[in-house]
Amino acid sequence: MNMSLDIAWKSLNKKKEELCGDTVEIIKTEDSDILLLSDGMGSGVKANILSTLTTKIMGTMLKNGASIEECVTTIARTLPVCQTRHVAYSTFSVLQIYRDGKALLLEYDNPGGILIRGGRHRDVPFSVREIEGKIIREYHFNVCYGDYYVMMSDGVIHAGVGKKSGFGWPRVEVVRYVEDVCASNISSSRLMSMISNRCNMLYDGEPGDDTTVITIKVTRPKTVNLFTGPPVNKADDVRVMKAFMARPGRKIVCGGTSSNIVARYLNKPIKASLDYFDPDIPPTAEIEGMDLVTEGVLTLNRTVQLLNTYNAGKVDEAFFSQLYGKDGAAKLGRILIEECNHLNIFVGKAINETYQAAALPFDLSIRQRLIEQLVNECKKMGKTVTVKYY
Repeated sequence: MNMSLDIAWKSLNKKKEELCGDTVEIIKTEDSDILLLSDGMGSGVKANILSTLTTKIMGTMLKNGASIEECVTTIARTLPVCQTRHVAYSTFSVLQIYRDGKALLLEYDNPGGILIRGGRHRDVPFSVREIEGKIIREYHFNVCYGDYYVMMSDGVIHAGVGKKSGFGWPRVEVVRYVEDVCASNISSSRLMSMISNRCNMLYDGEPGDDTTVITIKVTRPKTVNLFTGPPVNKADDVRVMKAFMARPGRKIVCGGTSSNIVARYLNKPIKASLDYFDPDIPPTAEIEGMDLVTEGVLTLNRTVQLLNTYNAGKVDEAFFSQLYGKDGAAKLGRILIEECNHLNIFVGKAINETYQAAALPFDLSIRQRLIEQLVNECKKMGKTVTVKYY
């Protein structure tokens, strides 16, 4: 099955706690993606240690082919015992989705996950196993294009207890909410943000428990190709263009000189725009055959800022309002966050003296640093990134 997973997650710390007691781990193997969520007992440092150990141990063991029995037994024997409660305890949910479309879900004491298919919630049959005294739900199913899956800690269903919703946010109501918002075919990141923000609202901005949500959307692979910066040798213009155009997927060019190279190679005019949707970001342009044409350094810098904000978990309605803007940086950021699994970047190493003192080496140039930051932020989001320099 030729598929990709759009994965997004966010944690809300319990009020007055510096560390979150929930831990998320995402592991990519040759034949699968493994998503782990653990909720350590209590809150703060101790809970964080318990949940971190649980995800690290299970992730490493599952990646190396261990059985669930071996994982649970190892965790039970490894976790430090709480001196107050005299137990070693943390919940876990593990979702492993294989490249052939088969999926395995294991849940211990976390709220049941939510599968949305065709806009409706689907119940997935499960078996119950007892290992080391722990009752574990085990699910086996096949994924389909367009599926949404939601994993969560109990902070989600407890949202609002003693606040706006005295009985919390029951799972059945969470399911109804997720069904409603998924009807518009939203992105995984948007779904994650909406659920998390809903929880925070029910808590009146002061979560009474660590609250984590992970969202997954099954999609066809989405490749983006980005070209920025002229090659050192002008003779390499054609070489980089052949490599750039040969790759399947969306085509984006950032930079005035880079756009001229593309236009010359394609023998197409550049249709400039004078519409400033943001006074700090130059207008975009159009070249037939390109999906997006933007200015270079200023646009890339703002895009990196957007990606950094997203990865820092600072996603709210104000963030998505900016991300869904019409300026070049917003368009590029939205593509990279919501419409990209694999990013190929083609970077020319010629230094643009407009932005960079000619005496500085390339590895200190503005464009180089921006590309490095862009790559790092995309990798944090789980994107596969390749970079070629010319």
